[in-house]
Amino acid sequence: MDAPFDAPDALIRPWRTATLVASLVAAVELVLLVVAAVLLLAKPLSHAMRRQAQAAAIEAPKKQIAAATKPATPAVAKLTRDETKVFVLNGNGRSGAAAAAAAKLQAFGYRVPATGNAARTDYANTVVMYRRGYRGDALRLAHDLHVKVVGPLDGMKPSALHGGQLAVLLGAR
Repeated sequence: MDAPFDAPDALIRPWRTATLVASLVAAVELVLLVVAAVLLLAKPLSHAMRRQAQAAAIEAPKKQIAAATKPATPAVAKLTRDETKVFVLNGNGRSGAAAAAAAKLQAFGYRVPATGNAARTDYANTVVMYRRGYRGDALRLAHDLHVKVVGPLDGMKPSALHGGQLAVLLGAR
């Protein structure tokens, strides 16, 4: 009598095994399809991203140049040279450079309330910096000294200028 009970059990087991095998095959096929999709899409996507990055890299300098060449309101000096106070900082490490620059500025008619050493002594270029509202005066001073770099005070508080409106940070050039 054991034979009739073995027959239904034998029929169920192959069905379970077949289901597990079919599920495993489907899972492997899914993984293979995902990998194939990634491989097929990765190259065009990377090319598109590269083209977009190159376009952005080309456009950014164009925008900066356009902004720099845009006609701005002309900066006019507010003070005469003898009313303009210039604080001189030695940023090139040469002994006496600040005193020599101060003498040159005084020969141009500027007043020099003080000289000093910058926090670093490895500046490559001389820079003229200005307090807010004195850009025109800074441009005139830069023209007088043949300095090409002019900008607002950077890393200095206006109170550090010893009452001056401008600062000259001497570099190696």
